[in-house]
Parts: sequence; C-alpha cells; structure tokens
Amino acid sequence: MENAKTSKTPMSTSTKLDKDEQGKCIDQKLFRSMIGSLLYLTASRPDILFSVCLCAHFQSNPKESHLFAVKRIFKYLAYTPTLGLWYSRDSNFDLHSYSDADFGGYKVDRKSTIGSCKYLGNMLVSWFSKKQNSVALSTTEAKYIAVGSCCAQVLWQKKQLVDYGICVKDVSIKCDNTSSICPAKNPVHHSRTKHIDIRYHFLREHIECGDIVLEYIPTKKQVADIFTKPLDENTFSKFRRELGLCEIE
Repeated sequence: MENAKTSKTPMSTSTKLDKDEQGKCIDQKLFRSMIGSLLYLTASRPDILFSVCLCAHFQSNPKESHLFAVKRIFKYLAYTPTLGLWYSRDSNFDLHSYSDADFGGYKVDRKSTIGSCKYLGNMLVSWFSKKQNSVALSTTEAKYIAVGSCCAQVLWQKKQLVDYGICVKDVSIKCDNTSSICPAKNPVHHSRTKHIDIRYHFLREHIECGDIVLEYIPTKKQVADIFTKPLDENTFSKFRRELGLCEIE
C-alpha cells in the first residue's frame, strides 16, 4: 500500500459488490482487521462511512473483489490524510437534519440503504448509514422509513440538548422525495402507500406536536446522499465539504 496509487473517492460509482461466490477467497482475519480499523476511523471521517459499512457485510466470507474495494478506501485515505471535521465556536444551536435512502441499492438482497446526518448550526454532530431490515417495495416506502428512523434519532438528540438547557422545536428534516413527505401530513394521500408499516406513522404525531418539520430539498443538495451510495468525484467532494470536512494541518 505504501507504493499504491491514491484515489479521489473511497468507492467507484461502478462498484456493485455482491457475495462473489465464484471469486477467490482471502484471509478472513486480515480482512476483518482492515474493516475494524476503518470502522474505528469513521468516528471522525464520515466521508468513508458508507463504503466501510458496505464492505463490512462480507466479513464472513471475504473474496478478492471485496479486498480490492477495501484497499481503495485506504488509497482514498492516503489521498486525504489531513482531512478532519471543523467545529466553529461561534456556530448556533439550530438543530436540523438530512435524510435519504437508496432504493434497492444493496445488490445481494435488494434491501435499501438509509443514511442521515444531523447538524447543530453548521456543525455536524451525528451521521448514520444502515441497510434497512426489510425489502422496500417502492422509493416512497424506502425514504419514508428513512425519515422515520431519522425522526427517532432527532427526538433523542432533543432530549439530550434539554440536559444542557437548550430547548428546540420544529426541527427540520430535509428529504428529496415529496411522495414520502405527503403521507406524514396526510395518511390517505394515496392508496399505494398503504403497505408502509404503521409503526412509521408516528411521524404525523410529532409533526402535529411541533417536534419536527419535514422539508423538501432538491437531490443535488441532499447531503445524506453521501451515506447511501457511491458518488462521482465532483458530487462527493461537494457533499464532503458540506459535512464540514476540511484540511487540518
């Protein structure tokens, strides 16, 4: 790796990892140690979270193709050794978040990947990337479930802020899909949403209570996209800056 070429993104947009059952097996202990080191690093480098989590799915039976994907992450880290999160002391405490989902993005079982990030003012304080527990039947369902998960995390963070004497209401959750915003405001918006599990309809209650506000945001401004799928170099760099990652000497 010392002589390896660097990479400008942790994962290529053309990468479609699967079990690769016909691929060449590699040392499981080595692969797991690499994943473990990268998972530790995600605590301060949210830009690699999606790539690391995707590769981590194959720890039980890693193949050469999975190792190549992990090595690319290390090449990206070699390209950006001084990147770090910057927290300004003059930022406000306006809590807001972004929520997104990549419908059927996981190639093995076609489950969707959800991602979210939360800010206090312009400071990133929480980030999240996870494969959904069940297969979504539509983009609307996948993103609605993602917003529900984001809402639960926001409510917990609001309670934590109360301990510091900070009370916030109408926390904005930004989503780039209007079809997933409408059911939360009107449960009979369209018959195609009836298959969405009822446990996610608690969104309506918290909207009515003034705890959260769902806002539409264009996809090109959806920062949480970086936690759901590989992105091209320009888009990745733009969202990385939005996360607050910058060169720290």
